Amino acid sequence: MTNETWGRVCEDLAKTIGQTNFTAWIEPLEFDALEDGVARFRAPTTFIRSWVARNYADQIRHHIARTGAAVERIELSVGPGAGRPAAASRGARPGPENGVPRRGSAAAEARVDGAPLAGSAPDGAARAAPAEARAARTELPGGALDPRYTFDTFVVGKPNQLAHAAARRVAEGATVTFNPLFLYGGVGLGKTHLMHAIAWQLQQARPDLRVLYLSAEQFMYRFVQALREREMIEFKELFRAVDVLMVDDVQFIAGKDGTQEEFFHTFNALVDQHKQIVISADRAPVEIKKLENRIASRLQSGLVVDLHPTDYELRLGILQQKRDQYAESYAGVVIRDAVLEFLAHRITTNVRVLEGALIKLFAFGSFVGKEVTLEMTQECLSDILRASDRKVSIEEIQRTVAEHYHMRLSDMVGPKRHRTIARPRQMAMYLAKTLTSRSLPEIGRRFGGRDHTTVMHAVKRVEELKAKDTQIAEDLELLRQMLES
Repeated sequence: MTNETWGRVCEDLAKTIGQTNFTAWIEPLEFDALEDGVARFRAPTTFIRSWVARNYADQIRHHIARTGAAVERIELSVGPGAGRPAAASRGARPGPENGVPRRGSAAAEARVDGAPLAGSAPDGAARAAPAEARAARTELPGGALDPRYTFDTFVVGKPNQLAHAAARRVAEGATVTFNPLFLYGGVGLGKTHLMHAIAWQLQQARPDLRVLYLSAEQFMYRFVQALREREMIEFKELFRAVDVLMVDDVQFIAGKDGTQEEFFHTFNALVDQHKQIVISADRAPVEIKKLENRIASRLQSGLVVDLHPTDYELRLGILQQKRDQYAESYAGVVIRDAVLEFLAHRITTNVRVLEGALIKLFAFGSFVGKEVTLEMTQECLSDILRASDRKVSIEEIQRTVAEHYHMRLSDMVGPKRHRTIARPRQMAMYLAKTLTSRSLPEIGRRFGGRDHTTVMHAVKRVEELKAKDTQIAEDLELLRQMLES
């Protein structure tokens, strides 16, 4: 295989994996030789070699085979001079500009583990680039952004309006008075949607900023790999070069001592430089077990916002928006408002289950070629509806009790012992024991990691109060009816 043939392979790869991924991972490779069915390449760093071997070797082999060359496997080594032929074979001027930048250059600082950061295009190129190019650049090294998750597709309601407003403020790209922004809430409440929306909006409002979005798991993986490859200096420099750092599901670094240490120092370095940080988790910082106190303290130093579980109005709004979104893909399928109202009443677990139910209805309607009626809905979604009817979740109990007594959901599982919090918490434990099949230890864990004896005491105490306090008895009956309706 000649360099000219490799150039054609590169063009095909760029179309397949996207220009951003091609520039980050394939362009730095130097084609060496194709002998005895083995295509040999050299990479400029061990990290790029490992990443390409894991993620792109099969695709490289496939596209080489399409040229008619006999290739059975790809072999990657680390060597000097890599990063030029892929660009040169397409007529580009060889050199650092078309390969891996010299360490310490502006372009090098705009890369994380070899992948360009969003908004790192030089000389204002991002402003002049077409929409397609901007979308390609937002495929950040930590994880690609979902084009569905924008502010335009985020339905705002009372449970999430504060989180939405705070995210909007950060997305403007101006200096904000709170840093970090910490978003937390249960599954399917919109944390990741808001994180992606911030990144997308920053691309439009401030294309000059270097924005990095990744999950806590990806941060940990990159840290471990940097340790293994002895590239910690590069790791530190690159993560500290971003303008906006966004880390999703930060609870996953809890208990990982080395990762927590590096995250803490990265956090401090960025805050000291007045760089924006956005974090999400499934619970408040103080409620994340095995998270170091100093990290929890720093995470609370900004704005901590709770995304509450959806209410009926918000669920209905989401369904209406999703119906309009899917209408183009399922032309001719009609789903009336009455069906959406039924779903909003019956499916209260989380938005993902709700959206899955709606997609199933659209698919069912396209198969039968009829309008989706309430009767058809009950038949098509019988499994989902039975699951909703059969169970009352502990999370639902916690939310209902918290709303009834006008307290924060986080206090339900938190350490506070004031009577105005402790009593509703005991009632929620009692309802969890009587309305679910969960064991006492499991209930205790769901209430902030409490011991099963605490749950036993709560149940006994509520039973005593119910017998002599009519208000407690009435509240329990009302809560029971709300949960079972």
